[in-house]
Amino acid sequence: MNGETLIRLSGITKTYGSGQAAFQALKGIDLAVQSGDFVAIMGHSGSGKSTAMNILGCLDTPTSGSYLFLGAHVERMSRNQRDLLRRRYLGFIFQGFNLLSRTTALENVELPLIYRGEPVAVRHHKARAALEQVGLREWEHHTPAELSGGQQQRVAIARAIVTRPVVLLADEPTGNLDTRTSREIMELITTFNREQGITVLMVTHEPDMAAYAGRVIHFVDGRVESDSSPGEES
Repeated sequence: MNGETLIRLSGITKTYGSGQAAFQALKGIDLAVQSGDFVAIMGHSGSGKSTAMNILGCLDTPTSGSYLFLGAHVERMSRNQRDLLRRRYLGFIFQGFNLLSRTTALENVELPLIYRGEPVAVRHHKARAALEQVGLREWEHHTPAELSGGQQQRVAIARAIVTRPVVLLADEPTGNLDTRTSREIMELITTFNREQGITVLMVTHEPDMAAYAGRVIHFVDGRVESDSSPGEES
């Protein structure tokens, strides 16, 4: 599947509000992502990178333009169809971890499987396997309050990959972590990209973290300003 065009954005715009209050967050985005890519998206606050990620993650819809995912027009889908695409093909990692505080690591990882209607025994097996992959098999009965920030993010990664997603969308995944832990998390994400072929789209403001990616895309004022490999950047 490597090398296949997985995602294609063509002329994507996004406008919030109307009339004099209208704000155009995206001003015609063209972007292609191949299966197996690791793409870092950078830009200052208000550059449009988060809006683009929300559209890519089927959390928002464009005002105009086309969004093809494996050849299917996402912008034409109903809300239920987008929910189904998100559930089947996408995994999410957030800066704030977004774990349920009163549930164990195992239960947090099982959440996407519950939404899929997986049987209890299957959920347990898959969640334990995902925790094993992130090095937290022995911590499955611990709640987030009993885990370090790095461990909480590992649980969040296990939750994101438990469904074996095609695309992993990471929004500032190291934003709340120290440097050493950030590198550990980035190495883990890189492993999933290289060894399992999971396509990674990551928003980050940190050049050191973007250096793990194969492509770095800079957004400025709702447009793609540059798209290059880290080694090509000035």
